[in-house]
Amino acid sequence: MTRIAHIELDDANLPPPTPEIEQERRVAMFDLMEDNTFALPPRDGRPVPPGPYNVGLSIRDKRLVFDVTTQGHEKAAEFHLSLSPFRQVVKDYFAICKSYFDAVKSLPPSQIETIDMARRGIHNEGARILQERLEGKVEVDDATARRLFTLICVLHFGG
Repeated sequence: MTRIAHIELDDANLPPPTPEIEQERRVAMFDLMEDNTFALPPRDGRPVPPGPYNVGLSIRDKRLVFDVTTQGHEKAAEFHLSLSPFRQVVKDYFAICKSYFDAVKSLPPSQIETIDMARRGIHNEGARILQERLEGKVEVDDATARRLFTLICVLHFGG
């Protein structure tokens, strides 16, 4: 089974999120558990531990860490990604999200829709960068990459 069965964010040392960030997190986690694709490719001729997988996401030493285990808690993979490629898109995403949350309170639907389209575009860019960075480590579909990017943003928010 090539999917995530459980995901955990290591956010214990982060400041409490805003209500908007917490809502984004809840939605991303729920959607991710409902439908995702997460496949570990064979590496160095070694067999791939079978899924579904438990995934721990954290930021350690300025690196994004994926800690992947089987449901039997057998180590399946661990990989560390530099956060540098994500910095600008995360910054842009937070800026556009702030504009969107502010717009929802006072602007007409046509203006909200325009901001939301820009927000989705930046979100898609973040997901694309994530898929590139995961190449050869794990295969994820577009929807899974989008949801994981949201969770990376949640971790960035506190870090």
